[in-house]
Amino acid sequence: MEDEKELAITPQSSEAAEGADADGEVSAAASPASPASAEAYEKLLAEKKDLYDRLLRKQAELDNFRKRAQKEKEDFRQRASEDLIRSLLPTLDGFERALNHRDENVPETFYQGLDLIHRELREVLGRAGLTAIETTGKLFDPYLHQAVETVEAPERREHEIVGELQRGYKLKHRLLRPAIVRVAVRARPGEVSAGGEHDKKIR
Repeated sequence: MEDEKELAITPQSSEAAEGADADGEVSAAASPASPASAEAYEKLLAEKKDLYDRLLRKQAELDNFRKRAQKEKEDFRQRASEDLIRSLLPTLDGFERALNHRDENVPETFYQGLDLIHRELREVLGRAGLTAIETTGKLFDPYLHQAVETVEAPERREHEIVGELQRGYKLKHRLLRPAIVRVAVRARPGEVSAGGEHDKKIR
């Protein structure tokens, strides 16, 4: 009986040994693939990062292109409006000269209509961004004013504007035309002009 038990146990032991050998072969076969899988995974990560970086660059280039196109469009509109409004400035000057130098032989109703047209034109241009440059009583600013005369005026500040010869304008904070003005200067020792006034052109 004992011999039979030993014989019965022996086949199971050999099967277990064969199973263990088979598992060892599978593990041995699988182990060489692990480094290759890690390398492939790292390669995929690198490709993914490269594609993401390229996508970000393309998006940035597209955004920059849109901004440039929008800016060029706005600049074109600005230049077009500047040219149009600049061409209308002599008309404004003509209205102001006519209103400031009225002829007594011309009916007052004519000047009333002229003044109405002048105010409406200024309102339309004002909505477009046109503003007049302040002059009389202000200090001379070479970025906004163009001085053509100096006038001796001891009671005024040095370089104070005492007269406006032509009105200047800005368009949306950009200088469209400088104002032409007279500027006050104080008397200097030894400088006396005819009639007691000092009046010369600025160069």
